[in-house]
Amino acid sequence: MKDLRIAFMGTPDFAVASLQALIQEGFAVVAAVTAPDRPAGRGQKLKAPAVKTFAEANGIPVLQPANLKDPEFAQQLRSLGVNLQVVVAFRMLPRQVWALPEYGTFNLHASLLPDYRGAAPINWALIRGETQTGVTTFFIDEHIDTGNIILQESLEIGPEENAGQLHDRLMALGAKLVVETVNRIAKGSVETTAQPEPDPDKQAPKLFREDCRIEWNTKASRVFNLIRGLSPYPAAWTILHSGAGESTCKIYASRLTDRPSDGQPGHLKVQDRELFVSTTDLQLQITEIQPEGKRRMSVSDWLNGTVLEQNDQFR
Repeated sequence: MKDLRIAFMGTPDFAVASLQALIQEGFAVVAAVTAPDRPAGRGQKLKAPAVKTFAEANGIPVLQPANLKDPEFAQQLRSLGVNLQVVVAFRMLPRQVWALPEYGTFNLHASLLPDYRGAAPINWALIRGETQTGVTTFFIDEHIDTGNIILQESLEIGPEENAGQLHDRLMALGAKLVVETVNRIAKGSVETTAQPEPDPDKQAPKLFREDCRIEWNTKASRVFNLIRGLSPYPAAWTILHSGAGESTCKIYASRLTDRPSDGQPGHLKVQDRELFVSTTDLQLQITEIQPEGKRRMSVSDWLNGTVLEQNDQFR
């Protein structure tokens, strides 16, 4: 059994679950490496990353390097005797960091690699209408998400599951896989496999605002998958064209129907306090919305204070 001294690297809540699992299993986590505190909220007060908050509450030293290539950072890891690094939802590491520990550096990725390499694998799997995804641990190399696979675990995606719900399930599954991976490294029983060539249609690049805009001139199923793939964050959006002018609306939830479209894509229809939008094939029912300048709410609540006219539409 190897005597492991682990540096854990991660930033958001998704990473905390894996750090917590390692501690509960009794592994020696000698440092938590995370991003610097950032201004947040209306007051722009400095806010600590979730990993830092958890690590400090559990007596784990925290390192927050502004520059991962700083030689002093690598020296800090050496002085702590780090011989394994575990990375979950963190930045790309330079070679002088990932190649430093004796037993390597492995990453947890929220997809079944090589599918959905990149920054937003959970979102893109849903946007593309996948019915299965999972988590992968792999040893880091020079490129992004390309290293040899250690372990994978798959799960089925629910037909109406959104990104927030899938995030939480993958977070828990990933924590278990991280522990199993560290156990295998400790026992010296790790076997890896090289990744096959990726499918060019299954990539997961960073999401930008225009990626999140709803295109109504397409099938209802594609709009439905975009909405759930971006909910609750960063959220799909559209422009409401009405007699009052133009305004931006975020759409958080929708429901597929078997009702044929009865107008141009984006045409709105209100029936029994429910909202339906035409696409190229079917009407999509919108169930949760955030009008510009207001809170997120059910469509029925929105319609209580909104009068839609015949020519109003989403574009």
